[in-house]
Amino acid sequence: MTLRINGFSGMDIDSMVKELMTAKRAPLDKLNQQKTYLSWQRDSYREMNSKVFAFKSKLTDTFGKTINMTSQTAVVSDNTDAIKAEATSSAIGTAMQVVVNEVATKTTIAASNSLQPKDSTQKVRLTTTLGALKDNSGASPKSDPAEAYKLTINGKELSFSSTDTISSVISKINNSSANVTATFDEVSGKFSISSKDFGAKGEVTIAENSDAGNSVKLLNLLQIGDGDGSAKTTGHGARITVTSNGVSNEFTSDISNNITVNGINITAIKVTASGDKPSTITTTIDTTKAVDTIKSFIDTYNDLLNTMNTKVDEEKYRDFPPLTDEQRSAMKETEITAWEAKAKSGLLKNDDILKDTINAMRSVINNSLGQLSVMGITTGQYYEGGKLYLDEDKLKQALQSNPQQLSDIFQGSDGIVNKLSTTMTNTLQKFSDRAGTNRFSGDLSAAFKDESVMGKQMKEYTSRISDLLKRLDDQEDRYYKQFSAMETAMNQLQSQSSSLFGTTQ
Repeated sequence: MTLRINGFSGMDIDSMVKELMTAKRAPLDKLNQQKTYLSWQRDSYREMNSKVFAFKSKLTDTFGKTINMTSQTAVVSDNTDAIKAEATSSAIGTAMQVVVNEVATKTTIAASNSLQPKDSTQKVRLTTTLGALKDNSGASPKSDPAEAYKLTINGKELSFSSTDTISSVISKINNSSANVTATFDEVSGKFSISSKDFGAKGEVTIAENSDAGNSVKLLNLLQIGDGDGSAKTTGHGARITVTSNGVSNEFTSDISNNITVNGINITAIKVTASGDKPSTITTTIDTTKAVDTIKSFIDTYNDLLNTMNTKVDEEKYRDFPPLTDEQRSAMKETEITAWEAKAKSGLLKNDDILKDTINAMRSVINNSLGQLSVMGITTGQYYEGGKLYLDEDKLKQALQSNPQQLSDIFQGSDGIVNKLSTTMTNTLQKFSDRAGTNRFSGDLSAAFKDESVMGKQMKEYTSRISDLLKRLDDQEDRYYKQFSAMETAMNQLQSQSSSLFGTTQ
């Protein structure tokens, strides 16, 4: 960098160089404005990504669940502690009496003996380390403390350090692929391991390792027949007897406590004791939840559609580009705010992704509009961009006469919810490809992917700006050198003139 000192000729070199560089910096200002505008656009895509993701999540978590679309409610009377019941849209409304014969259980190996500490004055807690437990295995732990103990569960070998606490042992077991859940009761001091699956399919097989300190014996988890106080219980499925219209039948589930009969999801909670009355299930028509769900769907759908339509139709002010630093420094804060409001308007005007999404959303609704209108769901005027309206009274009447029709239209692989969900998935992918947004998150602070169309453009702008800055710095240095040379020449000329004039005198 050239040393920049104004000379004595009266020339203001700094001002002259600055004025010359102003024109040279115009391309840099243009590049910075283009980069800023692209950044604004990408932020706008991220905002839309967040809204689309939220709508898709609600489609799955709320509108996609049959229980939220049904207008029937299951009521349990008499032995209410034995079962839980939820009506689906296909419930036939027939009263049923339910006796719980067996509640599903999980295969479990539970220690009969409490864990004992080496220090008899201490109690075994979740924070107790394996090295602090009394080891009656007769085996010597490996010299490597990281593999002092080993345990094989369902064929998966797990290694533990003598410094591992019981809590960390439980965490390692539960987070492994052995498909089991380990627990420790601090009150009884006993360890147990259960299958994550209900029924006989849920297996728990524990094996010892002869080449390491034996954590099977250390934790008192021996199989039945090993003679050291553990007990294995094999899980079984649920079994209930249902009586309807004077006819009784037994229903079973090998994998859970949930059994569906006549459109009612029955969950077995407790075995019906001898002498207790059966649990009685009746169904009633209650349109409240279904109506509330549809109202929420329409509000959410309209909000997203309106946001997209607004973005697509938003006015674009081409005479209001992003402000340069110099322009910003010369303006008041209120002026900057007003300018940028117009500069950021129309960032996604006529955007093809949004227009395709709007058309796809409206197409899904229009293809079912005949069925929807029967239930009081209609679209507005053509200029309202596909907005939905609801006649609540008409919907309630339709649900009273046919409780299942709502879920028939909205649920299933060919239902409105699934079709809209597919549309949202496609839109999120397009946003990701173009702007680098996260299609698995609606977080507005999520980082952009660099390998997207706009990500690559941002990299290119950054590179071009860096190169141009270097060239401008070089140009500025040349100007200063030229003016310094001019200054030197003028000083020499002035000196020669003075000398000549003095000689003449």
